[in-house]
Amino acid sequence: MTEFLTVDGGTIAYDITGAGPLVVLAHGMGDSREAYRFLAPALVEAGHRVVTTDLRGHGESSVGWASYSRTDLAGDLIALVKHLGEPAVLVGHSISGGAVTIAAAKAPELVTALVELAPFTRKQQVKLSDLRVAGYRRGMTRLLGTALLGSTGQWAKYLDIAYPGVKPADWDARLAQITAKLEEPGRMKVLQAMGKISPADAGEQLANVTCPVLVVQGADDPDWASPRAEGEAIIAGLPAGLGTLTMIDGAGHYPHVQYPEQTLAAILTFLAGVRA
Repeated sequence: MTEFLTVDGGTIAYDITGAGPLVVLAHGMGDSREAYRFLAPALVEAGHRVVTTDLRGHGESSVGWASYSRTDLAGDLIALVKHLGEPAVLVGHSISGGAVTIAAAKAPELVTALVELAPFTRKQQVKLSDLRVAGYRRGMTRLLGTALLGSTGQWAKYLDIAYPGVKPADWDARLAQITAKLEEPGRMKVLQAMGKISPADAGEQLANVTCPVLVVQGADDPDWASPRAEGEAIIAGLPAGLGTLTMIDGAGHYPHVQYPEQTLAAILTFLAGVRA
């Protein structure tokens, strides 16, 4: 059942299932909380109270916000955790990886640990040598096409690249849902706006994080020429000893959808260490 939280500028949609320590799941741009349709039930079964939320401008959350930066998204997550009434593990994918970093740095009393899935948490610098990597070059082309043209077709082609090899069983139906949502008034504009925003605000907060952090990267993620190098750079930006990197072989930019069992195992192992 969808619930709504009113914050400055609009409303944020979310749902709650399960009981136990709180875990809040935030998706990437152009998606919705349905991105966690496999991971959320597994976390509930593992003994967690799980909240999945739609980012501003996405899913059932409202459109028409003044801006869509990672700092803005972090503010929404902080407000949601305060509303829920207890500290949480924050899980963020892609743009939300940067958002949860900022939330943890700004409200450490509300965040017990972070899980960043294929996160954009640092300012990106494209080198000419990166373009020699075919997957990266193809993915970047489709992302640029989406940003410039506002095309759902270009986004669908990007997603096909971002899910290399294994597709989820409900791929066709889910892709149709994503496309239909982006065709609603204002939704594609949100995706275009987010795609133009630098992750620099998140990178500036890495050194201020005080809780343990798990970074999960798909080994075949086309969003980077070297997903491992990006993950290692994020870990290096954190205070010493806080970060752990897990690579998932075969996964692209959506490891939690392509390989939910492996992603779940990494998260549960990490959280067991946090509790210990």
